[in-house]
Amino acid sequence: MKIALALLTSIALASQIAAAQLTVEKSAAGAVVKVDGKVFAEYVMNGEGSNKPYLWPIYGPTGKSMTRAYPMQNVEGEQHDHPHHRGLCFGQEDIAGFDTWAEKATFEDMLKGKNADKAKERLAALGAQVHREFTELKADGDSATIAVTIDYVDAVGKKLLEEHRTMIFRATADTRVIDVDNELIASEGPVISADKKDAGISIRVPTSMAVDTKLGGQLINAEGKTDKDTWGVRSTWCDYHGPVEGETLGVAILNHPSSFRYPTYWHSRTYGLFTANPFGTHSLDPNAPDGAEEIKPGAPLKLRHRFIFHSGDEKSAKIAEAFAAYAKESKN
Repeated sequence: MKIALALLTSIALASQIAAAQLTVEKSAAGAVVKVDGKVFAEYVMNGEGSNKPYLWPIYGPTGKSMTRAYPMQNVEGEQHDHPHHRGLCFGQEDIAGFDTWAEKATFEDMLKGKNADKAKERLAALGAQVHREFTELKADGDSATIAVTIDYVDAVGKKLLEEHRTMIFRATADTRVIDVDNELIASEGPVISADKKDAGISIRVPTSMAVDTKLGGQLINAEGKTDKDTWGVRSTWCDYHGPVEGETLGVAILNHPSSFRYPTYWHSRTYGLFTANPFGTHSLDPNAPDGAEEIKPGAPLKLRHRFIFHSGDEKSAKIAEAFAAYAKESKN
């Protein structure tokens, strides 16, 4: 009887897991991905005050928000620094001479103080990533895909280059997964991507998860380095976990072997910024050579990363094993 009951329970649980369905559809902001009718993540084409598309909100496997809400929403108790850290986003402080990492609000306080001239200089070099079109919106139940074309423009709107970005969303009972593949294309002629520490693919974690809030948050990389020691070093993956609304939750970023300058450097901050940055070399490691890279027509610069939103720490979530499986996947 006990064996039969256990078997029935197992079948019921398997049925629940199998029944999870991913969908994607256009929304007022851009496009929204859902799991069994509940929001997983939303692609925001042109958020108020922003100069780049981003994913926000993003909900983990237990339904908790996995990013800081600011500056999209003001939530009591959250950190209100670095307004350009929007959900999950991509940017470069200097690509083709213009900045898509920072945004106008980044420099508002600087304009009022002794660094006003520097702020004006940075504002003059502020570019933008402009969503041009969706090239694919599809779901097959097991996964959902959002593929877009983004134009990079200078301060007056002149096109500098373009990006093809593909985001693939998956869900299991224990995780939420987003693959982000970026291809930077020199559509207007050769461009230089400068060596900058403020560059790469980022997520801003919930305030309670940040190491500096001293509630139990931790950064850890594939070599076992933790917290501030993960910054400015190369590693195949890095994980940020800590308390979120009474649970220990985390997000890992995995760097695929086919990605530009693998294994990536990390711009991982104990205050909550979490960035895989292959563009910064000397700016992150004074012993490394300058990492400025020319992107040439016909030779796109390709970045390949997987975000895993999980319960527990990196060990209970088996992030090392997840990376080993990801590394074996074929990527174009």
